[in-house]
Amino acid sequence: MRTTKLPAGVEVPVLGIGTWRMGEQPERRRHELEALVCALDNGMSLIDTAEMYGDGAAEELVGEALAGRRRQAFIVSKVLPHHASAKGTIAACEASLKRMATDYIDLYLLHWRGGVPLAETVDALERLASDGKIRYWGVSNFDTGDMEELLALPGGRKVQTNQVLYNLMRRGIEFDLLPWSRQHAMPVMAYSPLEQGVLLGQAEVLRLADEYSTTPAQIALAWVLRDEQVIAIPKAGTPRHVRQARAALDLRLSPIDLQALDRAFPPPRRKVPLEMI
Repeated sequence: MRTTKLPAGVEVPVLGIGTWRMGEQPERRRHELEALVCALDNGMSLIDTAEMYGDGAAEELVGEALAGRRRQAFIVSKVLPHHASAKGTIAACEASLKRMATDYIDLYLLHWRGGVPLAETVDALERLASDGKIRYWGVSNFDTGDMEELLALPGGRKVQTNQVLYNLMRRGIEFDLLPWSRQHAMPVMAYSPLEQGVLLGQAEVLRLADEYSTTPAQIALAWVLRDEQVIAIPKAGTPRHVRQARAALDLRLSPIDLQALDRAFPPPRRKVPLEMI
């Protein structure tokens, strides 16, 4: 499994598994548990979740899947902005720890900015780190200006990643946020790399899937993974989907095909507001 380094020096897989909307439907639970186990078995040890996902149901699913295998996983979870006060961040983290039946979270993110002063949240995250409840912390859905503001705060340079929306159809971060992240040697974590399945029906993606004798999902993922400082976290609700995602890591798109994708999905020519879903 190819890895990249967080600013702290720890290596993490460039391909993980997301859990948004997992754990919510009992009839899918067995397949979702099998998917998480399959991800671990295939080196996709980075598992992304959040207290928001299914009001904690996704975290409970993660905890069940990791029973007896906690040390093999790199867990990423998130605190909601309205919980991100000095006391609220601590309480939210402790609730996540309980749901996942673990005593630490590897990487804990502020899900997006809210009304709580950023400095207050950073202080709480640093306290969690010093108490051993989290190993590292980061943010999600932060634009370039937000990141600059964060780094200017006491302790702000401890941030390890920024998880943002990034795929062929959402390339806005390439104009300034992605170059800024490279400059600071900070990997970006790309959520919704398949645009919730919309990319799977796009003509150029379908053409390349046929040319490479692979699936549209693998083409879209291979495009995201072309950048060595981008971590992709696609949702994969079955072992079959996990294995398909893992195969995308070994797919190398040619320069000509990358140019064709640029024509179909043009990169940004100016600053655009950070997109979120």
